[in-house]
Amino acid sequence: KLNSLLKKVLLRLLEKVNKAVRYIQDLLPEVPEVGIILGTGLAGLAEKIENPVNISYSDIPFFPKSTVQGHPGQMICGHLGGKRVIAMQGRIHYYEGYSMEEVTFPVRVMKLLNIDLLLLSNASGGVNPDFEIGDIMLLNDHINLQPENPLRGVNIDEWGPRFPDMSEAYDRSCISKMHAIAAKENVVLQEGVYASVPGPNFETPAEYGYIRRIGGDAVGMSTVPEVLVARHMGLKCMALSVITDLGVEGKIVEVTHEEVQEVAQKAEVILSRLVERFLSEAL
Repeated sequence: KLNSLLKKVLLRLLEKVNKAVRYIQDLLPEVPEVGIILGTGLAGLAEKIENPVNISYSDIPFFPKSTVQGHPGQMICGHLGGKRVIAMQGRIHYYEGYSMEEVTFPVRVMKLLNIDLLLLSNASGGVNPDFEIGDIMLLNDHINLQPENPLRGVNIDEWGPRFPDMSEAYDRSCISKMHAIAAKENVVLQEGVYASVPGPNFETPAEYGYIRRIGGDAVGMSTVPEVLVARHMGLKCMALSVITDLGVEGKIVEVTHEEVQEVAQKAEVILSRLVERFLSEAL
């Protein structure tokens, strides 16, 4: 009975993903090469996409809806930096009440739409004392502090292995190329480890200290579940964090979501320039 139930769950997920993929495919003039997930305050990058085809999440079968301010909730397909892209203008978070299966559903869909690289961005709190508000950090590793793993449950072998390797969650070649692009733009990029927590509250001073002691450079409420599923399916990943507040002793102040959005939007101009040039020159 248990095996039968698990098979039904498996088939239901396959059916949902395939229906979403077919719906989007019918609307796309071209097959996308790169998937982009835009974080808090960073949705404006999608406005640079040329010849856009906009698809509301609410129109895509089984697609979860983004409920957070600063996350418009639509997929935009077109060209950016000369590459065919599909961008999520607004991501899905665990703290919104969704399961990890739902949070990572869009990644499954984008992979089956034939992307081979996933670019992610997020807003995060810096716990590295060398960081300043407004810095951009390239992720070179992560610490998963989420209460649920999106790979838990029945494994779909055609999507990926039961025990996927995470020794290179963030593509080293992409990291190196982005540093080179940043140097050309006279932008200093930080690099470090991102800790992912469930949220939605911002961290206490003790929690910031804990995250730093276990090896984190920045902390946020997203990205890692999506990367786990992307790597499970064989996608290359590159992720960038905008440091919107500081969890460093002596620099911790009260912070609001609106302030986080404001800092992210200011950094978005630089981030957009870097991503566009990366797509144009590094791929």
